Amino acid sequence: MTRPAPAGSLRRRGLQPVQVLAGLIGVVYLAIGIIGLVITGFGGFGDATHSTLWLFSINPLHNIFHIVIGLIGVLMALTSTMARVYGWLLLAVFGVLLLWGLAITGVFAENPVEGLGNPFALNTADNWLHLGTALLGLVLAVMPARKKVVETRGEQPGPVSDTGPTGADDSARGTRRHAPGRRMWRRGAAH
Repeated sequence: MTRPAPAGSLRRRGLQPVQVLAGLIGVVYLAIGIIGLVITGFGGFGDATHSTLWLFSINPLHNIFHIVIGLIGVLMALTSTMARVYGWLLLAVFGVLLLWGLAITGVFAENPVEGLGNPFALNTADNWLHLGTALLGLVLAVMPARKKVVETRGEQPGPVSDTGPTGADDSARGTRRHAPGRRMWRRGAAH
């Protein structure tokens, strides 16, 4: 049984750009993790120095972390709300990893995580990657919806314009409003 949407609630239709970006980030991290596991195998699971993938230091634990982040990204890209949550997750997780990597690589005068070691085999190139990923997470988290907006009234959903469901001219703003049931696309949205 489906529950009717509350009167006046808004839903977004179609594949949102935030979903595409979250899916792409997930696929890239999934690929990096799989390629890294091919290079490192499972030996020396949490060693501080193991192998490199281009400029990035990797070990099996780091690769499995990338695979998990990639899988979460692909799954959370299924809805725009979950894609935004994935953005906040990336910002938080990679922000912490960035701070940890900066401490390990000697950017801070005193290393507060010295006792924890370097189980992810982090280096300076990893710090730059983690900074970029944290910033991409922030972009995902605050990215606005870009597709058609649908206003639902009780049990009869129908597409309406962003300005309202009436068919009257709003001459003060120079816009035309459309009656319920007529398709109205946002300016600049793909058809």
